[in-house]
Amino acid sequence: MNILVLSGSPRKGGNTDMMVEAFVRGASEKHRVEVVSVREYRVNPCKGCNVCFGREDHECCQDDDMARVYQKMAEADMLVVASPVYFYGLSAQLKAVVDRFHNPIRDTFHIKKMALLLVGAATLPELFDSILAEYRLCLNFFKIEDMGRVLAYGAKEKGDVAKGDALKEAYELGKRL
Repeated sequence: MNILVLSGSPRKGGNTDMMVEAFVRGASEKHRVEVVSVREYRVNPCKGCNVCFGREDHECCQDDDMARVYQKMAEADMLVVASPVYFYGLSAQLKAVVDRFHNPIRDTFHIKKMALLLVGAATLPELFDSILAEYRLCLNFFKIEDMGRVLAYGAKEKGDVAKGDALKEAYELGKRL
């Protein structure tokens, strides 16, 4: 299986990167895994202009790196979304990428499975609720199988994610695929 991980952390080597690395270690034992760190891509927010709907090739009117992300998604069987949680949502960098899925090119992808890796500083039980709601809506709309979620609470400082079970859970999620 070809697995594409969209990592939304703007902070290199932080808690989200650590979770992604643990997942990749587990998944790469049996699968091809590629990580797209969105901090390394220049992706503009969707304009909502719908030009892509009128073009035969569904090309976006914006000249940025999203075309590269679409190409990687076209090759993927599974998508993993990984993000730090800032004010109860995905990172702005990852949200820009996710919003660009508004393009009808998404209907040409053969992604049938998805997983979610989230890291938050707070310990509120409802910390991830809004993201989980959006995730469920995407799974239902695109008829994608949920392969699992790892939710790390209380990871504020760089490296805090190693204090709990999240890295082990991320590795095991990758391994059991």
